[in-house]
Formats: sequence, C-alpha cells, structure tokens
Amino acid sequence: MEKKILKFKNINKSNFSSVLKQRVQQYFIENQISQNANFAMYIKSLFLVILWFSFYFLIVTNYLSYPLTYLVWAMMGFTIALVTMNIGHDSIHGAYTKNPIFNFLLEQTFNLNGASAYMWKSMHNIAHHTYTNIHGYDEDISPIPVIRLSPKAERKTIHQYQYIYAFFFYFLGTFTWVFFKDYVKFFKNEVGNYTSKKHPKSEYFGLFFYKALYYTLFIGIPIYFTEQAWYYTFLGFLIMHLVSGFYLAIVFMMAHAVEEVAFPDVTETGNIETDWFTHQLHTTANFSTGCPIAAFLTGGLNQQIEHHLFPNICSIHYPKLSKIVKETANEFDIPYHNSSSFLKALKSHILFLKKMGKE
Repeated sequence: MEKKILKFKNINKSNFSSVLKQRVQQYFIENQISQNANFAMYIKSLFLVILWFSFYFLIVTNYLSYPLTYLVWAMMGFTIALVTMNIGHDSIHGAYTKNPIFNFLLEQTFNLNGASAYMWKSMHNIAHHTYTNIHGYDEDISPIPVIRLSPKAERKTIHQYQYIYAFFFYFLGTFTWVFFKDYVKFFKNEVGNYTSKKHPKSEYFGLFFYKALYYTLFIGIPIYFTEQAWYYTFLGFLIMHLVSGFYLAIVFMMAHAVEEVAFPDVTETGNIETDWFTHQLHTTANFSTGCPIAAFLTGGLNQQIEHHLFPNICSIHYPKLSKIVKETANEFDIPYHNSSSFLKALKSHILFLKKMGKE
C-alpha cells in the first residue's frame, strides 16, 4: 500500500527560501557563469576517466605481480568511488550539463560500475532528497535491520554495539548493491514514499543488460585474459568493492548520520512543521567546507547542504555557494551544520551510532 504524501509547511514568515534562491541566482548572473559544469569540471572528469581506464587496463593485461595487481584492484575501487561521486552523481541529478543526452551518457558511469542508475534515481533523487531523515520515507536512513540510523526505528539489543560493527557493513556496501540491492528494490518495488510504481518495460531489459555487462567487464574478462584461477580475480574484485563500498558509505554517513542533524516528526495529518529549504538545513551536515582537496575527493559531497538545497547545480560551484548559504541561514537563525575536518565529522558519526544504539 502506498504511503501518504507528506506536506511541508511554510511557516518561515521571513521567506528564507525565496531570499536564498534569489541570492544564488544573482551570484551566477553577476559572474556570468553557468550553473552546470565548467572547464575545471571537464578536466577533473577527464582525468578520472583516464585513471579509471588505466587501472582497468593494468588489471586485464596481467603485467603486474600479484601484490601489485591487488593494489591496482584497490585503486580501481577508489577510482570508481571518485567517478561515481564526481561524474555519475551530478549527471543523474541533471546538474552536469543542460543537454539531457549528454547527461544520459554520463549516467552510464553508474551502470558500468554495477549500480542501476534507474533505481538510484528512485532511491536517492526522489525518496532521499524529498524526505531527508524522515523515518519510513528516506531510504538512506533504513539501510539494514542491524544498523539503526533513526531515533524512530525499532531499537534492538544488538544496536548497542553498532558503533563497532557498522563499519564492517560499510565495506560491503557496493558489493551487496551490485549483486542484491538493485534486484530486491526493483522487484519489491518499494522505495520510501514511492511504492508500486510501474517500471517501464525498457528498464526490465536495462537492469539485466547492464548487470550482465558489468559482471562481464569486471569478472569475466579479467579471468579470461589474465589466465589466473578464478578465485584470484574474484579476490581482487572483492578488494575493489571493499574500498569503493567503504568510501562511498562513509561520505554519505557524514551528511545525515551525525550528532548535529535532526530527524523531524510528522503530524498525524502528514504535515512537516517547516518549509522544505529549512528542513534540508536541519537534517543535513557538511564537513571541511571550502577545502579543495575534500571537494575533489568527494565530488563536492562534503558540502551536502548546498547539494540538497540545489541538486540541479553542478558540484563544482558548491564552495562558492556555501558562503551565500551560511550567511543567509545565519540571518534567518537557521542552523548550518559543518564539521571543520573529516576526523571531527567521523567522531560525530561514531557518537551518533552509540547514541542510536542506547536510546
């Protein structure tokens, strides 16, 4: 049964959202720049794609010793995470370019890395971005039963240890994604508030086609060309996923599963007591705002506040937008959550896991 659609109330009389949108729009007009990717974004994307293909070439050509081969598999996992966050994520949001065909082509970086771009749009773009940190609606705060990320989720005895064992599951994030999660979500057809939606027939074909292509590229071809026992290749494949899974999981956890963020209540009539823009600031956190290295390594997702407020704007612009968002939020007395470093954000996440395990 489909859940009721929630409604955001606009109780902010000073009209925070209108002022913020006007200021952001003015920034692009005054500087005469596009909201989409710029030259720096193109160079970064090209560099990552070349790195991606280079590591793959080293794996399938079998020129390296076993230890070096496994190191390259690990670097491949790291690169896959970078490509996913820097290219695939922006294109799926339609932020990379105004050209829908080019965005579609860049979306294929998701499919080529084993994750369904179609399902990601439902789980992330729709369910997560619309109802951030709302229990039963936001898919991202309901990962698996042994990890409790919402104060409204049922607490089990085992959760008191989740601050220790949760990181083990983070390592398996992309591995379970490419082999199980997409299939389960597709056929169960239950994603947050959007349930029982009829999938286009083309997406049935697309799901199995891209999965088969991925298994061929990253398991079949390496086994065939390296002429190694299959388990050597599968070990490298697993190492790749341990790296990419942990990297992607920890970046997203820093945004919505830390001490500072809120998990808003919903009234019996399905209303949320803030406007949507204010809601995003209450439920989202940044880390290392304005740090060029952090922005590069996370595809701008260290600044999730800006991303949630303006998902249609390319991540390359987030460092500049953060100043506008923070100043406007301060004017309207709305919190702007930011950890000054990755380590502080990580500590906050661990303390959050402890809190969710005990309360």
